[in-house]
Amino acid sequence: MDDLTIAKQRLKDKELSLVFVKNSKPIFETKGEGLSGFLQAIEEYNGALSEASVADRIIGKAAALLCIYSKVKAAFAITLSQGGLEILNTHRIYIEFENITPTILNLRKTDQCPFEKLLENITEPNKAYEKIRRFYYSLK
Repeated sequence: MDDLTIAKQRLKDKELSLVFVKNSKPIFETKGEGLSGFLQAIEEYNGALSEASVADRIIGKAAALLCIYSKVKAAFAITLSQGGLEILNTHRIYIEFENITPTILNLRKTDQCPFEKLLENITEPNKAYEKIRRFYYSLK
């Protein structure tokens, strides 16, 4: 089985929110909501995420830019935003998904996700990571 297939299967079977697999081995898994797991994986594994495959319940523009920043080779999303698809395609990251949506909503589904709003005019992965990180930790 390839890394993306393993990641996708673990995401669903274990009811996780995020899974990274590299060389057929899971290197990071979480049930955490939002981008917290992605930030944790970057901080803990940084360069080790390069060439990994990721399965995420939701990939919007913010998560897509974190995929690029992490140098993953492939991604799967249960729900993918149009902006996330465009970013991944632009950077030639292989993507599989089940559902596509115009945008990612906040947890209450009353407005656009705050991370999506934060990155509205950002397309550079390094800038996106720094903005996401600063914003996320300012909320804690």
